[in-house]
Amino acid sequence: MDHSGILSLLPTIAVVIFALITKKTFEALVLGSITGYLLISDINFFSSFTDSLLKVMQDPTIGWVILVCGLFGSLINLLAKSGGTTAFSGHLLKYVKNRKGALMATWILGLCIFIDDYLNALTVGASMKKVTDKFKVPREMLAYVVDSTAAPICVLIPLSTWAIYISGLLEGEGIVEQGYGLTGYLKAIPYITYGWVAAILVPLVALNIIPALGAMKKAEKRAESGDLIPPHSGAISLKMPDDVSKKKAKLSYFILPILILIAATIAFEIDALKGVIAAIAFTVVYFSFEKVMTISEAMKGVFTGFKTMLYALAIVVMSFVLKNVNDELGLTSFVIESVSPFISKEFLPVITFISLAVITFATGSFWGMYAISFPIILPLAQTLGVDIWLSIGTVISAGAFGSHACFYGDATVLSASATGCNNMAHVTTQLPYTMIAGLITCLIYLVLGFVV
Repeated sequence: MDHSGILSLLPTIAVVIFALITKKTFEALVLGSITGYLLISDINFFSSFTDSLLKVMQDPTIGWVILVCGLFGSLINLLAKSGGTTAFSGHLLKYVKNRKGALMATWILGLCIFIDDYLNALTVGASMKKVTDKFKVPREMLAYVVDSTAAPICVLIPLSTWAIYISGLLEGEGIVEQGYGLTGYLKAIPYITYGWVAAILVPLVALNIIPALGAMKKAEKRAESGDLIPPHSGAISLKMPDDVSKKKAKLSYFILPILILIAATIAFEIDALKGVIAAIAFTVVYFSFEKVMTISEAMKGVFTGFKTMLYALAIVVMSFVLKNVNDELGLTSFVIESVSPFISKEFLPVITFISLAVITFATGSFWGMYAISFPIILPLAQTLGVDIWLSIGTVISAGAFGSHACFYGDATVLSASATGCNNMAHVTTQLPYTMIAGLITCLIYLVLGFVV
Protein backbone atom coordinates (compact mmCIF):
# COMPACT_ATOMS: atom_id res chain seq x y z
CA MET A 1 0.00 0.00 0.00
CA ASP A 2 1.50 3.32 -1.11
CA HIS A 3 1.93 6.07 1.44
CA SER A 4 4.30 8.88 2.45
CA GLY A 5 5.29 7.34 5.76
CA ILE A 6 5.19 9.47 8.86
CA LEU A 7 4.93 12.60 6.68
CA SER A 8 1.32 11.62 5.97
CA LEU A 9 0.52 12.70 9.55
CA LEU A 10 1.79 16.27 9.11
CA PRO A 11 -1.39 17.88 7.67
CA THR A 12 -3.52 16.57 10.51
CA ILE A 13 -0.94 17.55 13.13
CA ALA A 14 -0.83 21.05 11.62
CA VAL A 15 -4.63 21.30 11.78
CA VAL A 16 -4.85 20.18 15.41
CA ILE A 17 -2.02 22.42 16.67
CA PHE A 18 -3.20 25.53 14.81
CA ALA A 19 -6.82 24.98 15.89
CA LEU A 20 -5.88 24.54 19.54
CA ILE A 21 -3.75 27.70 19.50
CA THR A 22 -6.08 29.98 17.52
CA LYS A 23 -9.48 28.37 18.29
CA LYS A 24 -10.18 28.69 14.55
CA THR A 25 -11.43 25.62 12.68
CA PHE A 26 -11.79 26.80 9.07
CA GLU A 27 -8.40 28.50 9.00
CA ALA A 28 -6.78 25.42 10.55
CA LEU A 29 -8.23 23.20 7.82
CA VAL A 30 -6.93 25.53 5.12
CA LEU A 31 -3.47 25.46 6.71
CA GLY A 32 -3.50 21.66 7.00
CA SER A 33 -4.60 21.23 3.40
CA ILE A 34 -1.92 23.59 2.08
CA THR A 35 0.69 21.82 4.23
CA GLY A 36 -0.28 18.55 2.58
CA TYR A 37 -0.11 19.93 -0.92
CA LEU A 38 3.28 21.47 -0.19
CA LEU A 39 4.47 17.92 0.54
CA ILE A 40 2.77 16.52 -2.55
CA SER A 41 3.35 19.22 -5.19
CA ASP A 42 6.11 21.47 -3.84
CA ILE A 43 5.99 24.83 -5.64
CA ASN A 44 2.79 23.85 -7.47
CA PHE A 45 0.93 23.47 -4.18
CA PHE A 46 -1.51 26.31 -4.90
CA SER A 47 -2.72 24.76 -8.15
CA SER A 48 -3.11 21.40 -6.42
CA PHE A 49 -5.05 23.03 -3.61
CA THR A 50 -7.47 24.82 -5.94
CA ASP A 51 -7.87 21.69 -8.09
CA SER A 52 -8.76 19.72 -4.98
CA LEU A 53 -11.26 22.36 -3.91
CA LEU A 54 -12.89 22.24 -7.33
CA LYS A 55 -12.94 18.43 -7.22
CA VAL A 56 -14.67 18.52 -3.84
CA MET A 57 -17.31 20.97 -5.07
CA GLN A 58 -18.06 18.66 -8.02
CA ASP A 59 -18.52 15.65 -5.75
CA PRO A 60 -22.19 14.53 -5.58
CA THR A 61 -21.75 13.72 -1.88
CA ILE A 62 -20.74 17.30 -1.12
CA GLY A 63 -23.66 18.55 -3.19
CA TRP A 64 -25.95 16.37 -1.08
CA VAL A 65 -24.39 17.62 2.17
CA ILE A 66 -24.69 21.29 1.15
CA LEU A 67 -28.33 20.91 0.14
CA VAL A 68 -29.34 18.84 3.17
CA CYS A 69 -27.60 21.05 5.75
CA GLY A 70 -28.61 24.29 4.06
CA LEU A 71 -32.26 23.21 3.77
CA PHE A 72 -32.28 22.04 7.39
CA GLY A 73 -31.23 25.60 8.20
CA SER A 74 -34.13 26.82 6.06
CA LEU A 75 -36.65 24.62 7.85
CA ILE A 76 -35.40 25.61 11.31
CA ASN A 77 -35.60 29.28 10.31
CA LEU A 78 -39.24 28.82 9.28
CA LEU A 79 -40.06 27.07 12.56
CA ALA A 80 -38.41 29.87 14.55
CA LYS A 81 -40.00 32.60 12.42
CA SER A 82 -43.46 31.12 13.01
CA GLY A 83 -42.89 31.00 16.76
CA GLY A 84 -43.13 27.20 16.68
CA THR A 85 -39.71 26.69 18.26
CA THR A 86 -40.59 29.07 21.09
CA ALA A 87 -43.94 27.32 21.60
CA PHE A 88 -42.19 23.94 21.78
CA SER A 89 -39.64 25.24 24.29
CA GLY A 90 -42.38 26.87 26.35
CA HIS A 91 -44.36 23.64 26.40
CA LEU A 92 -41.33 21.70 27.64
CA LEU A 93 -40.68 24.26 30.36
CA LYS A 94 -44.05 23.34 31.90
CA TYR A 95 -42.59 19.95 32.72
CA VAL A 96 -38.87 20.66 33.05
CA LYS A 97 -38.22 22.13 36.49
CA ASN A 98 -34.44 22.08 36.86
CA ARG A 99 -31.11 21.77 35.10
CA LYS A 100 -30.98 17.98 35.27
CA GLY A 101 -34.45 17.75 33.77
CA ALA A 102 -33.48 20.09 30.92
CA LEU A 103 -30.44 18.00 29.99
CA MET A 104 -32.37 14.73 30.31
CA ALA A 105 -35.14 16.13 28.09
CA THR A 106 -32.49 17.03 25.50
CA TRP A 107 -31.10 13.50 25.66
CA ILE A 108 -34.55 11.90 25.30
CA LEU A 109 -35.45 14.15 22.35
CA GLY A 110 -32.16 13.15 20.73
CA LEU A 111 -33.04 9.47 21.17
CA CYS A 112 -36.37 10.07 19.43
CA ILE A 113 -34.92 11.83 16.37
CA PHE A 114 -32.68 8.98 15.22
CA ILE A 115 -33.23 9.03 11.47
CA ASP A 116 -30.18 11.13 10.62
CA ASP A 117 -27.36 12.73 12.58
CA TYR A 118 -27.72 16.04 10.70
CA LEU A 119 -31.44 16.18 11.44
CA ASN A 120 -30.78 15.19 15.03
CA ALA A 121 -28.06 17.76 15.71
CA LEU A 122 -29.80 20.72 14.10
CA THR A 123 -33.34 20.05 15.33
CA VAL A 124 -32.49 19.13 18.93
CA GLY A 125 -29.86 21.85 19.28
CA ALA A 126 -32.05 24.64 17.92
CA SER A 127 -35.17 23.64 19.87
CA MET A 128 -33.55 23.08 23.29
CA LYS A 129 -31.47 26.25 23.66
CA LYS A 130 -34.19 28.24 25.40
CA VAL A 131 -34.95 25.36 27.74
CA THR A 132 -31.36 24.85 28.89
CA ASP A 133 -30.65 28.60 28.93
CA LYS A 134 -33.36 29.06 31.58
CA PHE A 135 -31.37 26.83 33.93
CA LYS A 136 -27.96 28.39 33.13
CA VAL A 137 -26.61 25.40 31.25
CA PRO A 138 -23.52 26.45 29.28
CA ARG A 139 -23.88 25.99 25.56
CA GLU A 140 -20.87 23.65 25.64
CA MET A 141 -22.82 21.19 27.81
CA LEU A 142 -25.85 21.42 25.53
CA ALA A 143 -23.62 20.84 22.49
CA TYR A 144 -22.10 17.76 24.16
CA VAL A 145 -25.52 16.21 24.83
CA VAL A 146 -26.74 17.02 21.32
CA ASP A 147 -23.60 15.67 19.65
CA SER A 148 -23.75 12.52 21.76
CA THR A 149 -27.20 11.67 20.44
CA ALA A 150 -26.21 12.19 16.80
CA ALA A 151 -23.88 9.53 15.30
CA PRO A 152 -23.63 7.42 18.51
CA ILE A 153 -27.42 6.92 18.44
CA CYS A 154 -27.83 6.70 14.66
CA VAL A 155 -25.46 3.71 14.47
CA LEU A 156 -27.58 1.83 17.04
CA ILE A 157 -30.86 2.24 15.15
CA PRO A 158 -31.43 0.10 12.03
CA LEU A 159 -33.74 2.76 10.52
CA SER A 160 -31.16 5.52 10.08
CA THR A 161 -29.12 6.88 7.20
CA TRP A 162 -25.98 5.34 8.74
CA ALA A 163 -27.56 1.88 9.01
CA ILE A 164 -28.93 1.97 5.46
CA TYR A 165 -25.54 2.98 4.05
CA ILE A 166 -23.58 0.36 6.00
CA SER A 167 -26.15 -2.33 5.16
CA GLY A 168 -25.47 -1.63 1.48
CA LEU A 169 -21.74 -2.07 2.07
CA LEU A 170 -22.35 -5.42 3.81
CA GLU A 171 -24.31 -6.60 0.79
CA GLY A 172 -21.60 -5.32 -1.55
CA GLU A 173 -18.90 -7.21 0.37
CA GLY A 174 -20.90 -10.43 0.19
CA ILE A 175 -21.25 -10.68 3.99
CA VAL A 176 -25.02 -11.05 3.54
CA GLU A 177 -27.20 -11.82 0.53
CA GLN A 178 -28.69 -8.99 -1.50
CA GLY A 179 -31.69 -7.54 0.30
CA TYR A 180 -30.57 -8.79 3.72
CA GLY A 181 -28.23 -5.95 4.66
CA LEU A 182 -30.40 -4.72 7.55
CA THR A 183 -30.73 -8.27 8.86
CA GLY A 184 -26.95 -8.44 9.03
CA TYR A 185 -26.74 -4.98 10.56
CA LEU A 186 -29.04 -6.09 13.40
CA LYS A 187 -26.55 -8.84 14.30
CA ALA A 188 -23.75 -6.25 14.57
CA ILE A 189 -25.66 -3.78 16.80
CA PRO A 190 -24.76 -5.50 20.11
CA TYR A 191 -21.07 -5.06 19.19
CA ILE A 192 -21.28 -1.35 18.29
CA THR A 193 -19.78 -0.66 21.68
CA TYR A 194 -18.88 3.02 21.29
CA GLY A 195 -22.47 3.90 20.43
CA TRP A 196 -23.77 2.18 23.56
CA VAL A 197 -21.12 3.64 25.87
CA ALA A 198 -21.41 7.20 24.53
CA ALA A 199 -25.20 7.12 24.78
CA ILE A 200 -25.21 5.77 28.35
CA LEU A 201 -22.57 8.30 29.44
CA VAL A 202 -24.86 11.26 28.68
CA PRO A 203 -27.44 10.74 31.47
CA LEU A 204 -24.62 10.07 33.91
CA VAL A 205 -23.16 13.49 33.03
CA ALA A 206 -26.59 15.17 32.93
CA LEU A 207 -27.47 13.88 36.39
CA ASN A 208 -24.01 14.94 37.65
CA ILE A 209 -23.09 11.36 38.56
CA ILE A 210 -20.05 12.07 36.40
CA PRO A 211 -19.05 15.67 37.27
CA ALA A 212 -17.95 18.40 34.88
CA LEU A 213 -14.39 17.69 33.79
CA GLY A 214 -11.54 19.78 32.39
CA ALA A 215 -12.67 22.67 30.19
CA MET A 216 -16.33 21.82 30.84
CA LYS A 217 -15.80 22.67 34.52
CA LYS A 218 -14.61 26.15 33.51
CA ALA A 219 -17.61 26.56 31.22
CA GLU A 220 -19.93 25.65 34.08
CA LYS A 221 -18.35 28.30 36.32
CA ARG A 222 -18.70 30.90 33.56
CA ALA A 223 -22.38 29.97 33.08
CA GLU A 224 -23.14 30.45 36.79
CA SER A 225 -22.71 34.20 36.25
CA GLY A 226 -25.17 34.12 33.35
CA ASP A 227 -22.58 34.05 30.55
CA LEU A 228 -23.82 30.93 28.75
CA ILE A 229 -22.20 31.36 25.33
CA PRO A 230 -18.43 30.87 24.87
CA PRO A 231 -16.43 33.61 23.10
CA HIS A 232 -16.21 33.70 19.30
CA SER A 233 -19.45 31.77 18.77
CA GLY A 234 -21.12 34.30 16.49
CA ALA A 235 -19.77 33.09 13.15
CA ILE A 236 -20.88 29.47 13.48
CA SER A 237 -24.19 30.03 15.32
CA LEU A 238 -27.42 29.11 13.57
CA LYS A 239 -29.02 32.54 13.86
CA MET A 240 -32.71 32.76 14.73
CA PRO A 241 -34.86 35.41 12.97
CA ASP A 242 -35.77 38.64 14.72
CA ASP A 243 -39.03 39.14 12.79
CA VAL A 244 -41.10 36.41 14.47
CA SER A 245 -44.75 36.12 13.32
CA LYS A 246 -47.19 38.25 15.32
CA LYS A 247 -49.80 35.50 15.14
CA LYS A 248 -50.06 33.53 18.39
CA ALA A 249 -47.76 30.54 18.02
CA LYS A 250 -49.10 27.01 18.26
CA LEU A 251 -47.21 23.88 19.27
CA SER A 252 -48.32 22.38 15.93
CA TYR A 253 -46.13 24.93 14.11
CA PHE A 254 -43.15 22.94 15.37
CA ILE A 255 -44.52 19.40 15.76
CA LEU A 256 -46.24 18.95 12.37
CA PRO A 257 -43.26 20.00 10.18
CA ILE A 258 -40.91 17.77 12.21
CA LEU A 259 -43.31 14.80 11.93
CA ILE A 260 -43.60 15.37 8.17
CA LEU A 261 -39.79 15.59 7.95
CA ILE A 262 -39.33 12.25 9.75
CA ALA A 263 -42.19 10.52 7.90
CA ALA A 264 -41.05 11.75 4.48
CA THR A 265 -37.45 10.76 5.16
CA ILE A 266 -38.58 7.22 6.01
CA ALA A 267 -41.02 7.09 3.07
CA PHE A 268 -38.26 8.05 0.64
CA GLU A 269 -36.12 5.12 1.87
CA ILE A 270 -34.19 7.14 4.50
CA ASP A 271 -33.27 9.96 2.10
CA ALA A 272 -32.80 13.08 4.22
CA LEU A 273 -32.67 15.38 1.17
CA LYS A 274 -36.08 14.32 -0.12
CA GLY A 275 -37.39 14.38 3.43
CA VAL A 276 -36.35 17.96 4.15
CA ILE A 277 -37.61 19.22 0.76
CA ALA A 278 -41.00 17.61 1.44
CA ALA A 279 -41.04 19.10 4.95
CA ILE A 280 -40.25 22.61 3.66
CA ALA A 281 -42.95 22.34 0.96
CA PHE A 282 -45.50 21.27 3.58
CA THR A 283 -44.41 23.99 6.02
CA VAL A 284 -44.66 26.79 3.44
CA VAL A 285 -48.19 25.71 2.45
CA TYR A 286 -49.26 25.04 6.05
CA PHE A 287 -48.03 28.40 7.35
CA SER A 288 -49.69 30.16 4.43
CA PHE A 289 -52.99 28.35 5.15
CA GLU A 290 -52.69 29.26 8.86
CA LYS A 291 -51.94 32.87 7.86
CA VAL A 292 -48.70 32.74 9.85
CA MET A 293 -46.83 34.16 6.87
CA THR A 294 -47.37 34.58 3.16
CA ILE A 295 -45.74 32.23 0.67
CA SER A 296 -43.44 35.09 -0.35
CA GLU A 297 -42.38 35.65 3.28
CA ALA A 298 -41.88 31.92 3.77
CA MET A 299 -39.65 31.62 0.71
CA LYS A 300 -37.61 34.58 1.94
CA GLY A 301 -37.21 32.66 5.20
CA VAL A 302 -36.02 29.60 3.26
CA PHE A 303 -33.18 31.56 1.68
CA THR A 304 -32.33 33.37 4.93
CA GLY A 305 -32.12 30.06 6.80
CA PHE A 306 -29.94 28.54 4.12
CA LYS A 307 -27.49 31.44 4.42
CA THR A 308 -27.11 30.93 8.17
CA MET A 309 -25.48 27.55 7.44
CA LEU A 310 -22.76 28.90 5.13
CA TYR A 311 -19.93 29.08 7.67
CA ALA A 312 -20.65 25.61 9.01
CA LEU A 313 -20.80 24.29 5.44
CA ALA A 314 -17.50 25.98 4.60
CA ILE A 315 -15.87 23.99 7.42
CA VAL A 316 -17.40 20.75 6.15
CA VAL A 317 -16.27 21.43 2.56
CA MET A 318 -12.74 22.23 3.68
CA SER A 319 -12.64 19.02 5.74
CA PHE A 320 -13.25 17.12 2.49
CA VAL A 321 -10.28 18.94 0.94
CA LEU A 322 -8.18 17.76 3.89
CA LYS A 323 -9.51 14.24 3.29
CA ASN A 324 -8.26 14.45 -0.32
CA VAL A 325 -4.83 15.48 0.98
CA ASN A 326 -4.74 12.58 3.41
CA ASP A 327 -5.83 10.14 0.70
CA GLU A 328 -3.07 11.33 -1.63
CA LEU A 329 -0.50 11.01 1.15
CA GLY A 330 -1.78 7.51 1.96
CA LEU A 331 -2.66 8.19 5.61
CA THR A 332 -5.01 5.21 5.86
CA SER A 333 -2.43 2.85 4.34
CA PHE A 334 0.28 4.16 6.69
CA VAL A 335 -1.83 3.63 9.83
CA ILE A 336 -2.96 0.13 8.80
CA GLU A 337 0.56 -0.89 7.82
CA SER A 338 1.92 0.47 11.12
CA VAL A 339 -0.44 -1.63 13.26
CA SER A 340 -0.39 -4.80 11.13
CA PRO A 341 2.57 -6.41 13.01
CA PHE A 342 0.49 -6.38 16.21
CA ILE A 343 -2.63 -7.99 14.75
CA SER A 344 -3.79 -11.37 16.06
CA LYS A 345 -7.15 -13.03 16.58
CA GLU A 346 -7.45 -11.78 20.17
CA PHE A 347 -6.25 -8.24 19.51
CA LEU A 348 -7.90 -7.59 16.13
CA PRO A 349 -11.07 -5.94 17.60
CA VAL A 350 -9.26 -3.43 19.81
CA ILE A 351 -6.56 -2.71 17.21
CA THR A 352 -9.22 -2.23 14.54
CA PHE A 353 -11.11 0.25 16.72
CA ILE A 354 -8.03 2.25 17.72
CA SER A 355 -6.48 2.43 14.25
CA LEU A 356 -9.71 3.31 12.43
CA ALA A 357 -10.65 5.79 15.17
CA VAL A 358 -7.32 7.55 14.54
CA ILE A 359 -8.03 7.58 10.80
CA THR A 360 -11.55 8.96 11.17
CA PHE A 361 -10.41 11.61 13.65
CA ALA A 362 -7.59 12.66 11.32
CA THR A 363 -9.56 12.69 8.09
CA GLY A 364 -13.02 13.73 9.26
CA SER A 365 -14.34 11.08 6.87
CA PHE A 366 -16.62 8.47 8.41
CA TRP A 367 -18.69 6.89 5.66
CA GLY A 368 -15.65 7.02 3.41
CA MET A 369 -13.67 5.14 6.04
CA TYR A 370 -16.28 2.38 6.05
CA ALA A 371 -16.01 1.94 2.28
CA ILE A 372 -12.21 1.66 2.52
CA SER A 373 -11.90 -0.45 5.67
CA PHE A 374 -14.60 -3.10 5.28
CA PRO A 375 -12.80 -4.75 2.30
CA ILE A 376 -9.61 -4.87 4.43
CA ILE A 377 -10.87 -5.75 7.92
CA LEU A 378 -13.61 -8.28 7.12
CA PRO A 379 -11.47 -10.70 5.04
CA LEU A 380 -8.74 -10.38 7.69
CA ALA A 381 -11.27 -11.24 10.42
CA GLN A 382 -12.46 -14.28 8.49
CA THR A 383 -8.86 -15.45 7.96
CA LEU A 384 -8.04 -15.10 11.67
CA GLY A 385 -11.31 -16.66 12.82
CA VAL A 386 -12.68 -13.53 14.50
CA ASP A 387 -16.47 -13.27 14.82
CA ILE A 388 -17.61 -11.35 11.75
CA TRP A 389 -20.33 -9.38 13.56
CA LEU A 390 -17.88 -8.32 16.24
CA SER A 391 -15.52 -7.11 13.50
CA ILE A 392 -18.29 -5.18 11.79
CA GLY A 393 -19.26 -3.61 15.13
CA THR A 394 -15.70 -2.43 15.78
CA VAL A 395 -15.49 -0.74 12.38
CA ILE A 396 -18.86 0.99 12.88
CA SER A 397 -17.82 2.07 16.39
CA ALA A 398 -14.65 3.67 15.05
CA GLY A 399 -16.68 5.77 12.62
CA ALA A 400 -19.07 6.83 15.37
CA PHE A 401 -16.12 7.83 17.58
CA GLY A 402 -14.61 9.88 14.78
CA SER A 403 -17.88 11.67 14.08
CA HIS A 404 -18.27 12.41 17.78
CA ALA A 405 -14.70 13.49 18.53
CA CYS A 406 -13.33 15.12 15.34
CA PHE A 407 -13.62 18.90 15.68
CA TYR A 408 -14.13 19.39 11.94
CA GLY A 409 -16.48 16.43 11.50
CA ASP A 410 -19.85 17.33 10.02
CA ALA A 411 -22.05 16.31 12.98
CA THR A 412 -19.71 18.08 15.43
CA VAL A 413 -19.81 21.27 13.38
CA LEU A 414 -23.60 21.12 13.05
CA SER A 415 -24.04 20.46 16.78
CA ALA A 416 -21.95 23.55 17.52
CA SER A 417 -23.89 25.60 14.97
CA ALA A 418 -27.33 24.55 16.23
CA THR A 419 -26.47 25.23 19.87
CA GLY A 420 -24.71 28.53 19.18
CA CYS A 421 -21.41 27.29 20.57
CA ASN A 422 -17.89 27.99 19.34
CA ASN A 423 -16.78 24.83 17.53
CA MET A 424 -13.43 24.52 19.30
CA ALA A 425 -15.03 25.26 22.68
CA HIS A 426 -17.48 22.44 22.00
CA VAL A 427 -14.77 19.94 21.12
CA THR A 428 -12.38 20.78 23.95
CA THR A 429 -15.13 20.60 26.58
CA GLN A 430 -16.48 17.38 25.09
CA LEU A 431 -13.05 15.73 24.80
CA PRO A 432 -12.84 14.23 28.33
CA TYR A 433 -16.16 12.45 27.80
CA THR A 434 -15.33 11.14 24.32
CA MET A 435 -11.99 9.88 25.66
CA ILE A 436 -13.70 8.14 28.60
CA ALA A 437 -16.15 6.50 26.20
CA GLY A 438 -13.29 5.59 23.86
CA LEU A 439 -11.21 4.06 26.65
CA ILE A 440 -14.15 1.99 27.93
CA THR A 441 -14.80 0.85 24.37
CA CYS A 442 -11.17 -0.26 24.00
CA LEU A 443 -11.36 -2.28 27.22
CA ILE A 444 -14.58 -3.97 26.13
CA TYR A 445 -13.13 -4.88 22.72
CA LEU A 446 -10.01 -6.21 24.43
CA VAL A 447 -12.17 -8.54 26.51
CA LEU A 448 -14.40 -9.52 23.58
CA GLY A 449 -11.34 -10.43 21.51
CA PHE A 450 -10.60 -13.23 24.00
CA VAL A 451 -14.15 -14.42 24.76
CA VAL A 452 -16.11 -14.16 21.48
